[in-house]
Amino acid sequence: MNGAHAVARTLIDSGVEVCFANPGTSELHFVAALDDEPALRAVPCLFEGVATGAADGYGRMTGRPAATLLHLGPGLGNGLANLHNARRAGTPVVNLVGDHATFHKKYDAPLESDVDALARTVSGWVRRCDDPGTVGGDVAEAVAAATGAPGQVTTVLLPADVSWSDGARPAPPVSAQPPTTVPEQTVASVAAALRTHEPTALLLGGAATREPALSTAGRIAAATGARLLCETFPARLERGAGLPAVERLGYLAEGAMAQLDGVRHLVLVGAHAPVSFFAHPTLPSELTPDSCRIHTLATTSDDIHAALDDLADTLAAVAPAVFQAAVRPTLPTGELTAETAAAVVGALLPEGAIVVDEANTSGLWLPEATAGAPRHDWLALTGGAIGQGLPLAAGAALACPDRPVLCLEADGSAMYTISALWTHAREGLDITTVVFANGSYAILTMESQRLGTPANGPAHRDLLDLARPGLDFVALARGMGVPASRAMTAEDFTDQLREAFAEPGPHLIEAVVPTLF
Repeated sequence: MNGAHAVARTLIDSGVEVCFANPGTSELHFVAALDDEPALRAVPCLFEGVATGAADGYGRMTGRPAATLLHLGPGLGNGLANLHNARRAGTPVVNLVGDHATFHKKYDAPLESDVDALARTVSGWVRRCDDPGTVGGDVAEAVAAATGAPGQVTTVLLPADVSWSDGARPAPPVSAQPPTTVPEQTVASVAAALRTHEPTALLLGGAATREPALSTAGRIAAATGARLLCETFPARLERGAGLPAVERLGYLAEGAMAQLDGVRHLVLVGAHAPVSFFAHPTLPSELTPDSCRIHTLATTSDDIHAALDDLADTLAAVAPAVFQAAVRPTLPTGELTAETAAAVVGALLPEGAIVVDEANTSGLWLPEATAGAPRHDWLALTGGAIGQGLPLAAGAALACPDRPVLCLEADGSAMYTISALWTHAREGLDITTVVFANGSYAILTMESQRLGTPANGPAHRDLLDLARPGLDFVALARGMGVPASRAMTAEDFTDQLREAFAEPGPHLIEAVVPTLF
């Protein structure tokens, strides 16, 4: 058995079922091994950033890692932005990165690079395999490291000669690191803060934004009067009618500071203390009030659900949480704007939908409009690196083929990884993509206004404008095999979204909306 076959068999035995691939010459022996291992589904991606983003979406929805197959340092480099998002999301991902044969590296061939250093920028665990006899064990450990608490990105560097050489063997699965138990004294300390009845908020992240931990947090809030907040960009938030209503922390520092104003105790549950996304000349980086004490109940490495259960028991929080009522917006008519589009989404969102949100400025009204829709999952832009939405939707759809996926995408962000549409079509994925076409990088115009920088010069207009020439997303989608349409009015959007939800397979709607800034 050669190294490539041992890698494939070890992945399967360790529970990995999907490999998102953009291979090159150094990975062709692994491609050949996939022919002999049909249990490891190979999904082709036209760009490495699509492969890594899809692996993130798959891992968020299953809790299990997908593999990526990337070509040398440049291939890994192309995938780094969405691996950054996966790292911030705590998603289990196993990267297989081919490298030059061990004896060839000294010749500094054109594709030679410091791939080890690149891998460490986004990976919590990196290993270079230099021996076909140990490659199976290396891969088994990579899967375990990715899956352990908290989930993380792991990277296996696989030289070509290790792949083609005999003497390899698959390795049995390695047990993943379990989450840590939160000490009783930590739970007691947090309970004491909640018993003060001073203004308190729970800031949820990680597993705390999903059932059953979410309902336990809701019971604690109901018993103590604490507010339920979650991170600005949660990796996976379960929400909708019948679940506790959770307020997302604002993106802008001003908004988040207003939300936290007067809070005396902030309890972190799988979340970090909030800081501004960018520095501002006149605003603080730390967003909690000076008078607020920060308490950590559990980190992402901890057993978050058990910690919340223990806290609820300590507080005798037996009353049920306050659940979100089932309510939908009225379908709008007339002008199509970001606000009316959000109302249409809220009115039509199917039960069990997975919403991938990279709408950016066009998404400001979406949380409120969809809060009372049937239960659904919301996947957000965890690391802030745009170009995540379309690939993330692909991975989510492959993870949950029985659930509809709605990808809400800004036009500028969509162009980063537009080739993901080809994968949507190739795999027949049930994804409805809505591109909010406002013809600009509106978020940068907004930030210019906040910073007080001049925004009327020719360079500013040229660099933030997407209208010369305009982007034709209908043509782009159809060119990659995805049925597409353009909505100019609220009625257009209602009809097209309803039709897309009713028909299986991929669809794209270009929603032409005015820019907000």
